Amino acid sequence: MNNFFGDDFVVPTFDFADVEPGVGQRWSTWASVTPSERGPQPWPDWVVTSRDAMDTELGILKTGKEADVFLVERAIPGTPGVLLAAKRYRSADHRDFHRSSVYREGRGIEKKSRDQRAVERGSRYGRGVAAVAWSYAEFGALSRLYLRGLPVPYPVQVSGTEMLMEFIGSGTTAAPRLAASHASGSELADLFAQVAAIVLGLAAEGCAHGDLSPYNLLVHEGRVVAIDLPQLVDVVANPNGMALLERDCRSVCDWFTRRGHACDAGELFAQACGELF
Repeated sequence: MNNFFGDDFVVPTFDFADVEPGVGQRWSTWASVTPSERGPQPWPDWVVTSRDAMDTELGILKTGKEADVFLVERAIPGTPGVLLAAKRYRSADHRDFHRSSVYREGRGIEKKSRDQRAVERGSRYGRGVAAVAWSYAEFGALSRLYLRGLPVPYPVQVSGTEMLMEFIGSGTTAAPRLAASHASGSELADLFAQVAAIVLGLAAEGCAHGDLSPYNLLVHEGRVVAIDLPQLVDVVANPNGMALLERDCRSVCDWFTRRGHACDAGELFAQACGELF
């Protein structure tokens, strides 16, 4: 998977004592994270676990208000590598984490009370704590949903404000967002069925995406993949949970309806509630 080389590729011999990371490279951080900071087992066969591997940054995939996503190749020098998406949350200088309070209700930060107070005040230190918390929250959400069989990127590892996950795309080109799709007719109907299945699958887990839209759903070879899940909401524990679930349903149904596939947000919301209770 994600192999740049053909089956006839011959692996050259390297003396790793003479190899050092170059510009835009680092030794793989896999060995430096704890078992709980690695993706769920069994690890996919494409995950590179060797401490001799190197990470090479290949460019930026996406910029956002809270994080940027970079394309990284992880490989043992001289061997075929695997492409990963490195999501890096901004920390101390970021100004938008205050808006996350609606999602955080019902979810505590498992650190000393100073951290919680700092996050609530929005101090520089608190914003740094929030960035790390969101990175680990997204890693935990992806791990949970991947194990349940929902279509999300496999989470490879997390460390501080950086999360590495499966790259969804072809070659070095990321899969397009649903918002960019020109699908119509039966193809559009199939895409809606997949999105509805994601909403219902999350509800069956007691959750809502919390910010679902055509901009955080990828379409890769006809398959819809949900991304951007740091704010995954426990619908029961969070007092805003039902409203966020209803908003998810309305957001996707409005888009599909505008594109010519009639669907009812109220009906989807009712089905999701049926999965909840």
